[in-house]
Amino acid sequence: MYGMVNQAIEDMVCEVHGEEVWELIKTKAEVDVDVFISNESYPDDYTYRLVAAASEVSKAPADEILVAFGEHWILRTASEGYGELMHAGGSNLKDFLVNLPNFHTRVVMIYPKLQPPRFEVTDVTKNSLNLHYITHRDGLMSFVVGLISGLGKLFKTPATSTLIASRANGDDHEIFKVEW
Repeated sequence: MYGMVNQAIEDMVCEVHGEEVWELIKTKAEVDVDVFISNESYPDDYTYRLVAAASEVSKAPADEILVAFGEHWILRTASEGYGELMHAGGSNLKDFLVNLPNFHTRVVMIYPKLQPPRFEVTDVTKNSLNLHYITHRDGLMSFVVGLISGLGKLFKTPATSTLIASRANGDDHEIFKVEW
């Protein structure tokens, strides 16, 4: 993953718990990087180890950490770093989610080595849709839940997501029923 992901984890931890806790998390994760460079690629394992160490240090389940990180990603990282792209996605939650499949296409132009997930949208109604999450990475479903929650907050439209299909249950990708 690009350094911007680990940089955002650092920002979230430092904002909530301070730099000393971040240094403890890095030590427990055995990630010896002083500064993550946003456009440099790092092993995915670094991110997984940082989340696991944050879970250990905070005594919160990793899924809670990932949900909080998803919200932080939308409300801080994406809003500050991708302002124009975020605005181009739509002016409300439904439009943004419908346009989400195009978002990573634009981001890949900025970060050519990026291996982002793919999103597809089906079954769109006035107050819901199915969001298909297709990725080669395991264990990030709670991050997507946080992204959806963060988008709901960003657009002042509370949203809920329910996992209706999962690779853990034999499906080939995850599907979330998103309602607002």
